[in-house]
Amino acid sequence: MWIKKIVQDLINKHKTNDPFEIAHEKKIQVIQYDLHEDIYGFYRCVRRNKFIFINSNLTERKKFFTLGHELGHSTCHPEVNTPFMRSNTYFSIDKIEHQANRFAVELLLTDDLVQEYLAEQMTIYEIAALHQIPVELVKLKFKGLF
Repeated sequence: MWIKKIVQDLINKHKTNDPFEIAHEKKIQVIQYDLHEDIYGFYRCVRRNKFIFINSNLTERKKFFTLGHELGHSTCHPEVNTPFMRSNTYFSIDKIEHQANRFAVELLLTDDLVQEYLAEQMTIYEIAALHQIPVELVKLKFKGLF
């Protein structure tokens, strides 16, 4: 649950869970660019300068998740430059990718928000569709709650 604590501390510090605002406040340059359709985004650290590239062709919700994922890399793995590719990342068994996915889910689906959705009797599938997050990753959040 160390990732959940890091995310909660980040939300408390920046008083938002908006990945674009957090990246701005952390002085991470977010660049939206027309990337290949298999690449949602990637994080790069060059001489202590941090950059996150986001595929400009993504929906706004997918941009939020992708940026949350890449913020996970910049926060948990600041010196690792890892591409975030649709073909092998969402369900990757790779530890770093799994941690970045967990970070994004914790950032975008706060416990309070999930409780609101449950009070509205929304299913995991409806929550996943609303946020355009794979169901498997929403299930990760629910495992952490119960």
